[in-house]
Amino acid sequence: MLKTRFTEEFGVEHPIVCGGMTAVGRAELIAAVANAGALGFLTALTQPTPEELSREIAKVRTLTDRPFGVNLTILPTLTPVPYDEYRDAIIDGGVKIVETAGANPEPHLPAFKAAGVKVVHKAVAVRHALKAEKLGVDAISIDGFECAGHPGEDDVPGLILINAAARKLSIPIIASGGFADGAGLVAALALGADAINMGTRFVATTEAPVHDNVKRQIVANDERSTKIVFREFRNTARVARNAVSEEIANISRQVGATFEDVAHLASGERGRREVLGNGDMDGGLWWAGQSQGLIDEVLSCREVVDRIMADAEELIDKRLADMRIPA
Repeated sequence: MLKTRFTEEFGVEHPIVCGGMTAVGRAELIAAVANAGALGFLTALTQPTPEELSREIAKVRTLTDRPFGVNLTILPTLTPVPYDEYRDAIIDGGVKIVETAGANPEPHLPAFKAAGVKVVHKAVAVRHALKAEKLGVDAISIDGFECAGHPGEDDVPGLILINAAARKLSIPIIASGGFADGAGLVAALALGADAINMGTRFVATTEAPVHDNVKRQIVANDERSTKIVFREFRNTARVARNAVSEEIANISRQVGATFEDVAHLASGERGRREVLGNGDMDGGLWWAGQSQGLIDEVLSCREVVDRIMADAEELIDKRLADMRIPA
């Protein structure tokens, strides 16, 4: 067992997190993560309405009695999203941990604080993390450049970013980007983090609600099997390398290209339907991090967590301890 500020303050057995993932962070996966002793986040906006989020929260409670959270990602959209109503559904559902991402969470913090909800805010830069800490969030999830999704525009990998954040933040830090095994957990703790966040590793689990082709592709892929897209539009994203992401990159490099030129390829609805749902690995854009290169098999959430913890404890107790020369 490893005790950190994260496990102590959030009441979670192991310092491992499954952060919010659109279309993936559903009840079955999040309950399995919780039952394995880690902390999982339902993705609020995966549910079409706040009412359906309330039902999904209730469903998790039928599957686990352990702590879990909800991710609320706040982004500009063509169709207005009733964020206040989603927030209220989280509070009314008795959820006590929230992961915020995207825009500034400040408008929602008073309501969360009044309800006794702890807030973890995702940040991709130390300056953003410091601002969130000043606003009163309870922990920071800091995303290194290796991560799937949007790592920002600074291109700072976790080896530097986690350490830099730990030097300046006083609240618990969850290290994100490139983590999939016990060695990564030990490294993150050594750099000053209190837990690790894994997305891609939890997609390649038996409980993840995606097509088996996706899980097999993650296992087959290596650390080079991602693609950086949308950089030209200052919305850098790391996704899995496939025919669609290659085409997006090629179009985006053309002089005068705009996001509208690739929007049909980048459609989230298309990726969820064709890739995650139908298993067509070239059917759309899908998210994956460089940690693919560390994932060798599809396991259950419990097997993933148990193996990470066993390997981490062995590294700390044996390999690293054996390196020390007695004074």
